[in-house]
Amino acid sequence: MNQPETPRAALGTAGGGDGAQPPHSADGPPSASAADAPDQKPRGIERLGIPRPLVWGFVGVLIYMIGDGVEISYLTDYLQQPDGGGLAGGQASFATVTAYGIAVMVASWFSGTLSAIWGPRRVMWLGAAWWVGFEIVFLFFAVPSQSLGFIALIYGIRGFAYPLFAFAFLVWAQTTSPERMRGSVAGWFWFAFTGGLPTLGAGVAALAIGPLGMSLRDTLVLSLVLVAIGGAIGSFAVREPQGLLPIADASVTEPRSYRRLLEGVDILWRDKRTLAGGLVRIVNTAPQYGFFAMFPFTFGTAGDNDGFLSLAQISTLTAITYGANIAANLFFGVFGDYFGWRRTVTVFGCLGCAVATPLWYFVSLASESFTVTVVLGCLYGVLLAGFVPLSALMPSMVRHKDKGASLAVLNFGAGGAAFVGPFLVTVCYPFIGGGGVAIVFGALYLAVALLSTRLKDPSDPGERRRAADNSGAAVGSTA
Repeated sequence: MNQPETPRAALGTAGGGDGAQPPHSADGPPSASAADAPDQKPRGIERLGIPRPLVWGFVGVLIYMIGDGVEISYLTDYLQQPDGGGLAGGQASFATVTAYGIAVMVASWFSGTLSAIWGPRRVMWLGAAWWVGFEIVFLFFAVPSQSLGFIALIYGIRGFAYPLFAFAFLVWAQTTSPERMRGSVAGWFWFAFTGGLPTLGAGVAALAIGPLGMSLRDTLVLSLVLVAIGGAIGSFAVREPQGLLPIADASVTEPRSYRRLLEGVDILWRDKRTLAGGLVRIVNTAPQYGFFAMFPFTFGTAGDNDGFLSLAQISTLTAITYGANIAANLFFGVFGDYFGWRRTVTVFGCLGCAVATPLWYFVSLASESFTVTVVLGCLYGVLLAGFVPLSALMPSMVRHKDKGASLAVLNFGAGGAAFVGPFLVTVCYPFIGGGGVAIVFGALYLAVALLSTRLKDPSDPGERRRAADNSGAAVGSTA
């Protein structure tokens, strides 16, 4: 809902790359080549699309993101309570949305560029320690102070943590997995990520506050414990050796130089396919965030609107839509390894969502039926998972040394979507209403469908199969 090998000289124009690159066989570490050997069939858990050395990383990300998601449904309310943060409503929203969102965007980019320099495992260590450390300060010092400046500062700083942990693992997984499994790996990553935030995280909060009778503050302490457990598993239980190494090849003379941070910027014009992929990633989930910011005022009764859904029904709609997306993430990850990464993104992600987005909005309003709204929301959630193979395609389009930079752009797009979606609603809704916003969202999906046709690379299973079919046809016609 809703996640970056070598551009080839032959793709310099067709794929948008800006020059010839070394051949694919020279682009990755030796173990990657070995892992891609055609006679090496997956065994055990690898048949499910999870590389054996990385299993505990997915478990760690899931538990970590459950802990991070515990607060999502009630933190703003807690910060307004007299025994909580004691803030006004607007102040609480600023602390939990604006400051936090900016930090997430910045950290999403650093998760890729720092992984290229330090190795992704060290970045995960930083993300785990950062969350735990600043959450302690937030809970036991900032919130009791009831100071807007202190609360917003510490919570905003804590916002750097989860992208460093989770997205660094995505970098680790995509740079060490065999090409044949990268779509599946992307599916499992987004399954773990969105399964924790917001789905199971909100579920744990509901269980803790409801049947277990825990206070809001104690529930936040529980989230701290869960993040610490997930962070420890992800940081120390994964035994894949390349996680401690810089992402570099023989052309990089100083792989640990901080000048390599610029690779996450100049790759945008060195290989314009990466820029295109980043824009596709922003549009991927921007309408999702925008819709759920807008629905209380269009489908619901917020702001004296005469809507047909209660706030409880909108919350249920959100949960069910996310649930459908989580299940589809796994399907489209595996499906993309067969159908093709780029084709899956274009057909199911871009074009599918271009249809599902206005369909969801207009048919729901016309029917004023909660059931119809949920069914169409599930359709949108499922098609949104069509973008999952983008997390496999983007790092596979570039040289090994640029994989961290490419994933930095992808991750920045993921963080940026949470800002762009609500921003478009804020700007457009007063002038064109909810229907106009839905049409704008559909048009954006059509625009990136066209843009996604530039994301071609021979490592894509779809391109590889097409090349094999063309070769077979040429041989047949010659015979």
